[in-house]
Amino acid sequence: MCYNYKYMNNKNKCWCGSEKDYEACHKSLDEKLEQLKKQGNIVPPHSLIKNEKQIAGIREAGRINSLVLDAVQAKIRAGISTEEIDKIVYNETIRLGGKPACLGYEGFPKSVCTSVNNVVCHGIPSKKVVLREGDIINVDCTTEFGGYFGDASRMFIIGKTDEGSEKLVRVTKECLDLAVKMLKPYSHVGDIGHYVSKHARENGFSVVKELGGHGVGLAMHEDPFVSHIGKLGKGMVLAPGMVFTIEPMINEGKAAVCIDDSDGWTIYTEDDSYSAQWEYTLLMTDNGVEILSK
Repeated sequence: MCYNYKYMNNKNKCWCGSEKDYEACHKSLDEKLEQLKKQGNIVPPHSLIKNEKQIAGIREAGRINSLVLDAVQAKIRAGISTEEIDKIVYNETIRLGGKPACLGYEGFPKSVCTSVNNVVCHGIPSKKVVLREGDIINVDCTTEFGGYFGDASRMFIIGKTDEGSEKLVRVTKECLDLAVKMLKPYSHVGDIGHYVSKHARENGFSVVKELGGHGVGLAMHEDPFVSHIGKLGKGMVLAPGMVFTIEPMINEGKAAVCIDDSDGWTIYTEDDSYSAQWEYTLLMTDNGVEILSK
């Protein structure tokens, strides 16, 4: 199917909803994607390309999302419970005019995910989980603002920890930053997995396969799925206007994970080794990747 056959008359408004003429808006992008498709690439549908108004809304949601994590960073310490972290996220999100998108999402009972030590992701905040010196914790926060979404997570080391845990946290962030640095317009989703997994394995760690990043912006989760294991030049093309997360989950031991049957949410490392995760919301532009939330 030709991307632009319906829009060759430049008096037509662009399909993106911008109210601009197609010729001045997305015609050149469509032509590029059609060329890539003919070469055998997987190209994104129009539904994954955001217009200027949508990008502005997602950018603001991302800004608020980052401010909420800043509030957590200012207060997190030994002796605080993960339930208290949840309250910080809820209160700060509401104060800034947003909504905690995790709260009630498919039945999730809290405003944020708090994943401590051997918890890979989706840890449920609890009064019973109190942070101790040496713990590592991922705080994963998604913010809705004006119908748009920003999604990010940060790792925190509580006080001083051992050398292995410090390295795990540091290398996981390096994996994310390396992928961001290497991505260019019309890169592929597989490029992300290549850079992440290569750096993780070179440092003696494993990469969780079952979980990954995702499109985001108009909903909490959109296509494409962003695997953190991949090959250069494979997977969907990342075109300007796409918004997505990269959120590598890196394990100190083996990559295998398991879910807690008692709550249906918490995902642990199968061998009880520690795990780390960092996440950004990213916009692909004509010049490279812009971080919208971190």
